[in-house]
Amino acid sequence: MSRLFGTDGIRGVANSELDCALALKVGMAAAIIQARQHPRPLFLTGCDTRGSGDMLEAALCAGICSAGGDVVRLGVVPTPAVAHLVPALGAQAGVMVSASHNPYQYNGIKLFGSGGFKLTDAQEDEIEEMIRSGDLPRTGEVGRIRHSGDVVGKYIEHIASCVSPLDGLRIALDCANGSASRTAEPLFNSLGAEVTLICAEPDGRNINDGCGSTHIERLCGFIREHPGRFDIGFAFDGDADRCIAADENGRELDGDCILAILAERMRDEGALDGGAIVATVMSNIGLTRFAENNGMRVETTAVGDRYVLERMLEGGYSLGGERSGHIIMTAHMTTGDGQLTAAKLAETLRRSGKRASQLCRMRQYPQLETKIHATPEMKSILDRPAVAGYIKKCAESIPDGRLLVRASGTEPVIRIMAESGDADGLAGLVAGCAETLERMLSAD
Repeated sequence: MSRLFGTDGIRGVANSELDCALALKVGMAAAIIQARQHPRPLFLTGCDTRGSGDMLEAALCAGICSAGGDVVRLGVVPTPAVAHLVPALGAQAGVMVSASHNPYQYNGIKLFGSGGFKLTDAQEDEIEEMIRSGDLPRTGEVGRIRHSGDVVGKYIEHIASCVSPLDGLRIALDCANGSASRTAEPLFNSLGAEVTLICAEPDGRNINDGCGSTHIERLCGFIREHPGRFDIGFAFDGDADRCIAADENGRELDGDCILAILAERMRDEGALDGGAIVATVMSNIGLTRFAENNGMRVETTAVGDRYVLERMLEGGYSLGGERSGHIIMTAHMTTGDGQLTAAKLAETLRRSGKRASQLCRMRQYPQLETKIHATPEMKSILDRPAVAGYIKKCAESIPDGRLLVRASGTEPVIRIMAESGDADGLAGLVAGCAETLERMLSAD
């Protein structure tokens, strides 16, 4: 039986793999655990703009209340807003209903503890065991639900307090028809930027649909269509915990580029604790080479911003993130925050006196990625000696580079990524690897 929690909470097709019955049990289990230390635990809940969000949030709230917890509903908010507001409002836990960058048909549940940090694997395992065993005792107490008013303004004020004014900076913002549609414009307006929004009209079904950080071509194309109009652009994902940037020419600046830019600035300001960037195995080799050549180093973790944060806290590091745009700055936030990332990068641009296209000095190694469909049960094929041996043989054939094959923790796919200083042959190698793995899966 596959694990209920992936690398970023629970995720699945709404009203099918992730239904109200499961959401109810998750709420109950989380409240039962919190009630061990707090007789009437307070939960904050938020959601992105998916049509299924109201349904699942209602079930979660019912579960929490049935186990004696109280709930404050925040409405549509970014995931990092929930993380920030839990400790800011003195709550014991937070729940975000979102499937992040996935299409609208999916939804998810992300849980935060009292400090605003995502739960550990051990804490998630305990919730999962309670749900699977059916050990969900009632306390006899029934909690209440109330709406928050405008406490989301406290989150916007916090992000604004982390940066200096952006007066005169011309910024394009792709809100992915998601959570940032509520917060991005007031945030950047308050900082004095000249803001133009795209993809900020959510209808419950258009979240991440050809837009946002996973479709950066939308923002890049928009900037190219308006030459000379923008200094920089930012694209968020559905719950606004990711950010990918585009320079004034409509060229992508991915999470690795953003890490390189911020790391160089933080190093110069004496704020890069430990002299290291924490990144994942998916980060470009160019980031490691850049760090080594500039008096820094890269600490590598498994894929998932939770693992990046764990390494940051263990080692006392202040900057970490993923190529996908999850950027964590522990001086300001307990989780990845797309709007904080955008504000910090915009501030760096304004202070530098340069153009956005001149900020990143990291060389990007050619990188090619594909994926094949694989159910949770099928993903175990990667543990087989014959498969591991085949992957190793493929990796050894790449000059000055590497091959990474891994099971996704958020989607039913196996990802295949190859990169090299010499791009010749990458396409054939990746396609051949994918074809062979698909053949192995079909023969299973």
